[in-house]
Amino acid sequence: MYQSSTPANPQIDEPYANVLGVGIHGIDLPRAVEILKESARGNRKGYVCVTGVHGVMEAQRHPSFRKILANALLVTPDGMPTVWVGKAQGLHQMQRVFGPELMLQVCQQSVSEGLTHFLYGGKPGVAERLQLNLERLCPGIKILGTYTPPFRTLETGEKLQLQSLVERLRPDIIWVGLSTPKQEIFMSENINNLACTLMIGVGAAFDIHTGEVSDAPTWIKQAGLQWFHRLCQEPARLWKRYLINNTGFLWKIMLQFSGLRDYDLTSREDTRL
Repeated sequence: MYQSSTPANPQIDEPYANVLGVGIHGIDLPRAVEILKESARGNRKGYVCVTGVHGVMEAQRHPSFRKILANALLVTPDGMPTVWVGKAQGLHQMQRVFGPELMLQVCQQSVSEGLTHFLYGGKPGVAERLQLNLERLCPGIKILGTYTPPFRTLETGEKLQLQSLVERLRPDIIWVGLSTPKQEIFMSENINNLACTLMIGVGAAFDIHTGEVSDAPTWIKQAGLQWFHRLCQEPARLWKRYLINNTGFLWKIMLQFSGLRDYDLTSREDTRL
């Protein structure tokens, strides 16, 4: 009823799940890593969205954000609810692709590929600590630079400064750690302006890999309760997001599966939104 033989994004020939009108590729972590390596090797330019319930619900509220997800090179299933929806639609190979795990796997395997990296995001000092940790975890990795943006939209001069820096370094991959929807908006606005092949938004990966936020145990992730683990760490910041998003997602996904409401996929458009 929901599955289609046409890929969610014509650049990536993979099946997808329709999660409330958002096309999320029905892949697992190894396949996601392989796609990114192939894209970097082949100079296939684009941005990657690691998307869970939060991203899906942002897309429900803002059509412009749905277009950003539709225009991504790859949209990976970051949360277990998106995986459950995919499996219910027949995508039995679909597994969670958690941003921090994706980042670590790609970084480890990039050493033999000779791929280079740039880190964009985090609070002051976080990107630099992340670089040191990745260099320890992935001996031989080539991280060419970091940039810690202000907690606001970049001004014209700052954008030009960033463009000049990236133009000089020319990394294969820019890792973006800003949180959803800021990181997706940033990637869609800048993918054509920055001298890189891939931009990958990994949200909390910067904080998790530097110890700013503790990761959840595997059983909590598999049970789909990582949101509660995060809520316990940052209740003041996250309680409203999870209360609204989780209840809204459950209601809307029941409408979709019952057939009471159709959620059509947004078609791919020019990335300049």
